[in-house]
Amino acid sequence: MIELFEFSLSGNSYKIRLMLSFLNLKYESRLFNPIDKEHKSEKFLELNPFGQVPVLKDGNLILRDSQAILVYLARVYGEDHWFPGDPTKSAEIVAWLSTAANEVSRGPSALRVHYLLGRTINLEEANQVTENLLNLLEKRLTSRNWLATDELSIADIAMYPYIALCHQGKVDLSEYKNIKKWMRRIETLPNYISMPGIELQIT
Repeated sequence: MIELFEFSLSGNSYKIRLMLSFLNLKYESRLFNPIDKEHKSEKFLELNPFGQVPVLKDGNLILRDSQAILVYLARVYGEDHWFPGDPTKSAEIVAWLSTAANEVSRGPSALRVHYLLGRTINLEEANQVTENLLNLLEKRLTSRNWLATDELSIADIAMYPYIALCHQGKVDLSEYKNIKKWMRRIETLPNYISMPGIELQIT
């Protein structure tokens, strides 16, 4: 049985829950409360020395980092479109996984944590990173349905959560029509699940 160690309000944890749902995989959730600092306990640090969630356990395999977990789930349990064997397509997907770990983390994710939890950040930089990222996404999605390839892939799953949660970082998506259409495509897929804070585009 797959086990997922997670926070309920973590966008990175959510992207794994979403992927597991799309793949129709059963799993056991090991839900942590960040206030209790259980993810910093000696027991958890044996799973992930960085003391971060999500962590996925599948049999004897233990994986940290949401992007790495997406790759694993796609390769082991998913159809080819999630993470194609074609080098060009897979490289394009990896580039977006890197964006999720870099620009999304420094932009929309940082703004969300700042306004929800009061974490001190470089607000000007986070807003600029977010604006640049959203403009890039809007342009990218002008003539395509999905970010990396012609089909849904883990690139879309990696990028979706913190874009969908942008409003919690006081970022207005109303003018980003292509991004909103892309979000709606994801939200209308079979087995889609949401998380607290996401304002669905399908209403």
